[in-house]
Amino acid sequence: MADSDWRPILAALANADTRAAFARVTLGLPLEAGAREARSIAALVVAGLVSEVTGATVVSEEGIRAALAAGGRTRPTGVQRFLDADGRIDRYPSGRAEREELLRWVAEHVLTAGEVVGEREVTDRLSRFGRDPAALRRYLVDAGILERTRSGSEYALVASAL
Repeated sequence: MADSDWRPILAALANADTRAAFARVTLGLPLEAGAREARSIAALVVAGLVSEVTGATVVSEEGIRAALAAGGRTRPTGVQRFLDADGRIDRYPSGRAEREELLRWVAEHVLTAGEVVGEREVTDRLSRFGRDPAALRRYLVDAGILERTRSGSEYALVASAL
């Protein structure tokens, strides 16, 4: 089994006979004779859950640890650390540089260089990044990433901010 392939583990444990065989191996109980038990043990070996050691079938802690390590979540880096699974901001960084990096990232996904849009449009576009798009819009303006007209009715990217 490839370390990152979890499917054989789930397939093995989805079968009642294989689960029963795994329980017997785990508890050190004698295995039942027969083709059904042999198929179950073979599936557990392929899945990496058990192994044959000097004629005995034992739980493969090594195989289980390898599967867990391979299936572990990777830690997000950069801006992704501050986004939830839907790509919305779940918290703002406390550090100024990271906060500005997050705001620049949002701005790049909302407006293109030279584009000028109305307040309602920019707010609608920002709504996909958080619960309070008006506050996010203010943060972008305060950080000097977005600029607005004197009337406050239109917004554009500040060229030097990106």
